[in-house]
Amino acid sequence: MAINHYIREIGRGKQGARPLTREQAADLFAQVLDGAVTDLEVGAFCLAMRIKGESADEMAGFLDATSARLARIPAAARPLVVLPSYNGARKLPLLTPLLALLVARAGLPVLIHGTRTEASRLSVSQVLEPLDILPLAQARGIAEGEVAYVSTELLCPGLKRLLDVRKVVGVRNSAHSLVKLMNPCEGPAVIVGSYTHAEYAESMAAVFERMGSTAMLLRGTEGEAVADARKLPRMDGFIQGRPTVLEEGQKGVTEVPGLPKDTDPLVTAAYIREVMSGTQPVPASIALQVEHILRLADAAASGEKQ
Repeated sequence: MAINHYIREIGRGKQGARPLTREQAADLFAQVLDGAVTDLEVGAFCLAMRIKGESADEMAGFLDATSARLARIPAAARPLVVLPSYNGARKLPLLTPLLALLVARAGLPVLIHGTRTEASRLSVSQVLEPLDILPLAQARGIAEGEVAYVSTELLCPGLKRLLDVRKVVGVRNSAHSLVKLMNPCEGPAVIVGSYTHAEYAESMAAVFERMGSTAMLLRGTEGEAVADARKLPRMDGFIQGRPTVLEEGQKGVTEVPGLPKDTDPLVTAAYIREVMSGTQPVPASIALQVEHILRLADAAASGEKQ
């Protein structure tokens, strides 16, 4: 099989390209994930979609193909909270593990999934390791109150290969958005999606609506799924695809006691331990994010029972 007929449709530039149907997008992405196409075709697909941009139907199709190939996490008694971690830390401490531990302390199972996508940034695994949270060796159920970390390669090797294309061509591709939208769980879940630029807020919201997801969407810390400890971002929610505003957000930056000044993983891990022990206060923005995630989880649980 080949995808050149799809590339002809999407590769005509931003103005001339035509969007694929959800079914066509699923077929195209399935071939890419399965390694059924040449490296040249993969590069052409990545660059064409980068220039054109994904429609909500196309991204839904990509998610359909990915879902069929995931090593799925078994459902738990309570909804799984999914924290994608792909941006890492450039200037600010990486506090995605803090968010995960706070949510888990409230009794929910939490899954962090990710991989390093930029060599110049700190990855979440570097902070998780000193917190004694090591990558799972295989997909398994996650207990209530547990934080687990799984690599993208374990979830879907083809997806990891596609993310790695960035190292060759130098620009992000559709996979970098997809990993922040996908649900790797067999049961109900709350997906915490994040964006770096305002235009992604609209496109990601459209996909959550199209997929009927229960999710949170916010402008996270350097693209991570955790609120900036120093300020309160806008937080939007989706309950089975229905949008709702969770937090309007506030302007301004505040000082946070004890917050590390850089990205050092050992210093960050030590700070997280201090917050969890009560030695340092929970940053207000992250505390609010936890509250909203818990409410979304309740909504996901209610929806599953109906």
